[in-house]
Amino acid sequence: MEPLDPHALAKAVYAGIRACAVTLRPDCRAALEEARSSAHDAGHAAREAAVLDDLLENAAIAAADGVPLCQDTGSVWVCLEAGESALIPGSIFSQVDDAVARAYQEGGLRMSIVEDALFNRANTRTNAPAFCEARFVPGRTSKLRVMLKGGGSDNASRLAMLPPGAGRAGVKQVVLDAVREKAANACPPLVVGVGVGATFDKVAGLSKRALLRPVGGAAASEEAAAFERELLEAINASGIGPAALGGAHTALAVHLETAPCHIAALPVAVNLGCCAMRSATFWLTDEEGRPLDEPRPADEEEGCAL
Repeated sequence: MEPLDPHALAKAVYAGIRACAVTLRPDCRAALEEARSSAHDAGHAAREAAVLDDLLENAAIAAADGVPLCQDTGSVWVCLEAGESALIPGSIFSQVDDAVARAYQEGGLRMSIVEDALFNRANTRTNAPAFCEARFVPGRTSKLRVMLKGGGSDNASRLAMLPPGAGRAGVKQVVLDAVREKAANACPPLVVGVGVGATFDKVAGLSKRALLRPVGGAAASEEAAAFERELLEAINASGIGPAALGGAHTALAVHLETAPCHIAALPVAVNLGCCAMRSATFWLTDEEGRPLDEPRPADEEEGCAL
């Protein structure tokens, strides 16, 4: 079996950035269209309908003209999901930052990354480094996830280490507090990623990966789906609405990911995805785990396709 190729992975990163920056995820566009179809054109609700119209028009213009969906073209998150038979060289991410720099320069995208969060706030002028991670997943196939995450929505994130007795009610309160306090800065309507479980350092990753699930896609269980519906109903009852101008569509979806945890813990993380959800998925291997000559965009049912 041949190892995964750092050059092929970097090509997928480049293609993902160029596409994500100007193309709204198909599942998110469909969810906006569904929200617009249920919004009223008269009275106070007309404002909500107008905002949703503007968001859909913005997405259409961005795709047609090849211009960014949002002026904040984000930080680059790269997640390699490696199948169990994958051979991964230590250099697998070695060409990613060069791909990021080329994609942002050639795409005319805003550079938003600073050299050091605390000691050197000078812009890197390349939008690198990307934030990369690798995970091992069941099966033979390997795929690459690319997400562009704006500062406004990431700044609205929240992490809480609750006592176990807080239970579902405590988790719900953390989610609602995050939305009520920060939704306006995260550009609603939102996709709300919620992680529950694992450890302090892992629960945030659960909430971020939850944003990759297709809007309207199946939850891990009926119990999880019921809790997602409960959270979505409560969030939309807040009346914050699109662009925080009021309305019934503060969020398009809530996606929940859970994991085991210590008996003394109940970790909870919330990661808000803005109305310009930008992510792409590429297959790096075939069904037998053999590396592809060219990374292949995943089908739309992946939720994060081009």
